[in-house]
Amino acid sequence: MSYIKPFTALRPQAVLAERIAALPYDVMDTGEARAILEKNPLSFLSVTKAEATMAPGVDGHSAEVYQKARENLDAYCAQGQMAEDAEPCFYIYKQKMGSHEQIGLVAAASVEEYRSGKIKKHELTRPDKEDDRVNHIKYTAAQTGAVFLTYKADPAVNALIACIMAKTPPVYDFVADDGIAHTLYVVGAAADIAALEAAFAGIGALYIADGHHRSAAALRVADICRQNNPNHTGEEEYNYFLTVIFPDDMMQILDYNRAVKDLNGLKPEDFITKIKEKFTVEKLDGPAKPAALHVFSMYLGGAWYTLTARPGSVPADDPVAALDVSVLQNNLLAPLLAIKDPRTDQRIHFVGGIRGLGELEKLVDSGAFAVAFALYPTSMKELMAIADMGEIMPPKSTWFEPKLRDAMAVHLIEKEYCK
Repeated sequence: MSYIKPFTALRPQAVLAERIAALPYDVMDTGEARAILEKNPLSFLSVTKAEATMAPGVDGHSAEVYQKARENLDAYCAQGQMAEDAEPCFYIYKQKMGSHEQIGLVAAASVEEYRSGKIKKHELTRPDKEDDRVNHIKYTAAQTGAVFLTYKADPAVNALIACIMAKTPPVYDFVADDGIAHTLYVVGAAADIAALEAAFAGIGALYIADGHHRSAAALRVADICRQNNPNHTGEEEYNYFLTVIFPDDMMQILDYNRAVKDLNGLKPEDFITKIKEKFTVEKLDGPAKPAALHVFSMYLGGAWYTLTARPGSVPADDPVAALDVSVLQNNLLAPLLAIKDPRTDQRIHFVGGIRGLGELEKLVDSGAFAVAFALYPTSMKELMAIADMGEIMPPKSTWFEPKLRDAMAVHLIEKEYCK
């Protein structure tokens, strides 16, 4: 049983939605955010990457940055650029990227269901990134970025959402600079809200696709607020976190690739010789993405190669070890390049598949990296099976596209308990 509820979203005025809505804070660095804000000062990056509105060199994790985020959020409201809905609503969020379309429900999900495992995770979090989100939520008293959830597709739920969309005019409908279309519908009718609550009560489990740090931080903030509230009831907004929930058959996972700064003292020819112990190696005429599981593309010394895992090198009885990210890690990155912990090793860099193979070539050709690897995308079936087992996937296993835009709907929590 999945308990979700409507909420009063803080969101942009319709005429400003296209300018305010912004890509998530964690897909760009401060310099990129600063450049976007110079062109478009209304971008919600002023809240999610507030350091980009401050003098260069400021510590992005300092109290003054989080306070600036709060001030910038307040400014949107004071100037009438964003306003909170009068009554709790659900919201339907449709995205279109090329021929791919996905439709999700924007809702507040229970932190207790996350705590109990009904909302299932598949990744570990990093303490520093989790602390950053905790502080951002506490200072702003808001969840500004949604957790990307999924569930095993149910035709009845899809039909219900489609029916509501058909009779509801969108409040936002725009195409962003990157060509991705974003459409938002407000669901405020009591009958529609009740129907959606009942439909999701029949969903067995929700799965975190993206947003492990945001969900973990929401739970920590909820516990802090509970301690600060002598009259805690469990119904306060801090007991819920901002989500967009998509059926699994609409999800699009891209490859999540790797680049390594050096060959761990090996010469390129010796490195290739060692690779052949666990992989067959074929030199290619040019760049090519892997076409199947357990096949990898490698860029080294200006040339592309296909690496295919040899029989027996992939465990048949361990779903986590059989993931391509694990096969590459356990058979090449760790034993040959000494990348023991990819979560903390500074020699490895992760590249979302949206950037293409050209990004891998650029990194290596620049001399900053010695070798790069392109992987076959992890599947939703693999992700959900591992989450169902209570297991954890390796870091940077999935890259979802299109990305949700921040500020389409912000979830406010009780400021007086965010101490």
